[in-house]
Amino acid sequence: MDTESTYSGYSHHSGRSRGSHRHGERSRDRHKSRSKDSRSEKSVTINSPPAEPLLGDSSVRGEQVQDDNWGETTTAVTGTSEHSLSQEDIVRITKDLEDSVGLDCRRYVTRTIAVILGLLVFFTPLAFLVLPHILWPEKLKSCGTACEGLFISVAFKLLILLLAVWALFFRPARAGLPRVFVFRILLAVLVFLFVVSYWLFYSVRILDSQDDNYQGIVQYAVSLVDALLFIHYLAVVLLELRQLQPCFSVCVTRSTDGETRHYNLGQLSIQRAALAIIEHYYCDFPIHNPALLSASKSRAAKHLAGLKVYNVDGPGNPAAAGIAQSQSRAMIAAAARRRDTSHNELYYEEAEHERRVRKRRARLVVAVEEAFTHIKRMQEEEPKKAPGDVMDPREAAQAIFPSMARALQKYLRTTKQQHCHSMESIQQHLAFCITNNMTPKAFLESYLTPGPTLQYGKDHWLGRRWTLISEASVTSGLKDGSVFVLKCVDFSLVVTTKKIPYIQMSEEYIDPKSHKFVLRLQSETSV
Repeated sequence: MDTESTYSGYSHHSGRSRGSHRHGERSRDRHKSRSKDSRSEKSVTINSPPAEPLLGDSSVRGEQVQDDNWGETTTAVTGTSEHSLSQEDIVRITKDLEDSVGLDCRRYVTRTIAVILGLLVFFTPLAFLVLPHILWPEKLKSCGTACEGLFISVAFKLLILLLAVWALFFRPARAGLPRVFVFRILLAVLVFLFVVSYWLFYSVRILDSQDDNYQGIVQYAVSLVDALLFIHYLAVVLLELRQLQPCFSVCVTRSTDGETRHYNLGQLSIQRAALAIIEHYYCDFPIHNPALLSASKSRAAKHLAGLKVYNVDGPGNPAAAGIAQSQSRAMIAAAARRRDTSHNELYYEEAEHERRVRKRRARLVVAVEEAFTHIKRMQEEEPKKAPGDVMDPREAAQAIFPSMARALQKYLRTTKQQHCHSMESIQQHLAFCITNNMTPKAFLESYLTPGPTLQYGKDHWLGRRWTLISEASVTSGLKDGSVFVLKCVDFSLVVTTKKIPYIQMSEEYIDPKSHKFVLRLQSETSV
């Protein structure tokens, strides 16, 4: 640094020193802003969600900062948060906690009501048979052979009903839906009213009169069990069979990168269709990688950064407003001129990126093949070694991992996948491949081709909360043209519904005799 720039903060007579002083202040301001930004990236902030339209794009979180050196360096980075919690943030956090507690309470209350209703249904026929023997046993007529056979029928029907109810209604919950399942509530109300009606009839016609015809009482209990079996059949039709026939074709689009899939769904409500789409998403969509979306943003920022406008007169000049307006028009015109050559830059950037990916992929393939060749040599030498010198697959993976770690690390950085794979997960996958005698190509497939979300660690999908946004009621059925959004923290899934059209087929009969022909051959041939 020269003398003029060193003492620019103390000299006020030279115009050149004033310019260097301003330049020094700008550089220091930029350095401070960069340091603040770097500190704020490491801090934990809680911001209130901005107001967004129904089909608006969700904001993409920044790339997660993690150590890509896989244990080579362990550096603790700390920072001071510059954001504080306001009263609105505290109220919003409290509301989220109350909502989560409310969902847990509703789930347990629903399960408790279902258990109570199931016990009422199961013990009602048994109570019909036992109460006469307890209240008026001396008045009952003897039960004949036919009556005793009905006991066996009631026992087996109750066992079948118990197993059927357990298989249909007492399955582990797949998700927590925002609203109740309408058909399930209707069936519960129907069963409750049905059992209450049987109890009213039993109390009026049998308990009050102390009927002595025990065979008729047993037949009454058998009719109740038969009716409950028919209601269970109705539940199977409404809850399981009704949705099997495809009626709608839904288009699911991820808002950040435009990844699209199409699925066929049956007669479902909006919330149950959303649940089916989320289940398909975890298995069909490639993992969401925010790092791949930063290239276009950095390119646009680079183009805008190339255009700088300086206000020499300062903000106090009355003509500053007119000058600023003319400068904005000049920037728009300059950006339009630069847009004509931006496609060339994009083409060469993509070509260079593809070249680097191919080069590092080739190095990775060679390194992995050499490592697996070393494993084969070690397996061939194992019979000659002592029992204590033989390594298990975990130790073998740790032994050969350093030979491929550098090439794999560079490839994952180039393809922006370094946050998806940790050193521990790679070693576990390597040990799994060694245990099952898999080839190098099978080991590399998890890193060369992005897989679905469930193929990665649980931190990428476990505990993720989805928000269903729909203009129509979520308990209403799907309709032609229905649109709803499944919003997550990083992105959102926009779902559009189309009804599968009615297909009209006709038959055309072709007479088999119309295909017959006669081949006539002449006996004379040319010489």
